[in-house]
Amino acid sequence: MTGMTTDAADLRELTVGTGAGGEQLGTDMVLNIGPQHPSTHGVLRLKLVLDGERVVAAEPIVGYMHRGAEKLFEVRDYRQIIVLANRHDWLSAFSNELGVVLAVERLMGMEVPERATWLRMALAELNRVLNHLMFLGSYPLEIGAITPMFYAFRERETIQAVMEEVSGGRIHYMFNRVGGLKEEVPSGWTGRARAAIAEVRRRMPDLDNLIRRNDIFLARTVGVGVLSAADAAAFGASGPVARASGLDLDLRRDEPYLAYDQVDVPVVTKTAGDCHARFEVLLDQVYVSLDLAEQCLDRVDRISGPVNTRLPKVLKAPEGHTYAWTENPLGINGYYLVSRGEKTPWRMKLRTASYANVQALSSLLPGCLVPDLIAILGSMFFVVGDIDK
Repeated sequence: MTGMTTDAADLRELTVGTGAGGEQLGTDMVLNIGPQHPSTHGVLRLKLVLDGERVVAAEPIVGYMHRGAEKLFEVRDYRQIIVLANRHDWLSAFSNELGVVLAVERLMGMEVPERATWLRMALAELNRVLNHLMFLGSYPLEIGAITPMFYAFRERETIQAVMEEVSGGRIHYMFNRVGGLKEEVPSGWTGRARAAIAEVRRRMPDLDNLIRRNDIFLARTVGVGVLSAADAAAFGASGPVARASGLDLDLRRDEPYLAYDQVDVPVVTKTAGDCHARFEVLLDQVYVSLDLAEQCLDRVDRISGPVNTRLPKVLKAPEGHTYAWTENPLGINGYYLVSRGEKTPWRMKLRTASYANVQALSSLLPGCLVPDLIAILGSMFFVVGDIDK
C-alpha cells in the first residue's frame, strides 16, 4: 500500500508496506514493524518515521492482544481471578498471583501463616530467576547470538523442575490462594530446591562469561538506547529497566511486603542506562535472587505449621478498596481492588510493569539506526500480554 500525505510544513511522507514502490526518493518513510503473527512472543506494532536508516519518530501501538482481563476480573470470584492474574505476564505467573491474593487479604484484614509467607517469598524469587533467564537467553538471540539460549534454558529447566514438583504447573502455577498456598510442599522439596539453586549458581558463569564481555555483544549494546534516569522516572519505568538508568527503587527493600523486611535485599543498579546496562542488571539480579531464595528456604525449614487459612465456602471481601503492589521480575506490578461486599470484585485495575516500560520507546528510538532498533527493543524486557492485559 502506497499513500501520500502532506503535513503543515508541506513535507512529503511515504507510507511503505507490502507492494510499495521505491520511485519517490528524498521523502520521510513511515515503516510499520509488526504487528507480528499471534503465535509469536507477543504482538506489538511500531510505527516508525525514517530518514534513510535513521529513526526520526517512533510510536508504539499496542492493543493487538487485548483480552479485557480487567473486565473479566469483575465476573469471577476471588478464587477464580487467580487464573486470570497469572496470565498477563506469563513469565512472572507466580508473582502475578501473589499480588492479587495480597490485595484480597489486605482488604479482608487476613493474617497469613508464617510458613506460607516464607514459601511465597522463596517461590517468588525462583520465579524471578526463571523470568530473567528467559530474557538472558532470548535477548542475545535477537541480535544474532544463538548459543546463550541453550545455556539459559538449561538453567531454566533445573529451576522449572522444582517449581513443577511443588505446583504441578510449568508456566501457570496456580499455587497461591487467598490466605496462603494451595497445599504443603512435598516432603524433602526444600532440599531439592536448594540443590537446584546450587547447581544453577555453579553453572551461571558459563552463560555470564559467554556473553557479558563478548566483543560483538558489547559493540551492539554499549552506548545504544540510552535511557536517562529522568526519562525513566517520567515514563514510570521500574524494575531492571529503571535500575539500569540509576533509579534506585525496589519495593522489596523500600516498601516491604511478605517478610522482605527481615532479609537484606541487595538492589542492583547501573548508571549507563544503555542496552548493556539493562542486560547486566538482569544478569546480576539472578545471583541476588538465588541467594534470597536460599535464605527463604532456610527459614521455611525452621518453621512448622499450616500453609493456608480455612476459608468460608463463599468468599466475600468487605466493602472498600485497596492497592497492593509488588516488585515483579519486570518491575512494579499493582492491583487496585474495589469491593462492594460481593463475591466478585466491583473493579480490579492493573498497573503492569511492561505497559509503563514500553512507553519509553517513543523517547529511546528517535535518533537510532534501524539495525539498533532490535537491540533497543529487546533490552526493554517486556511481555506483550502484560502491556495489553
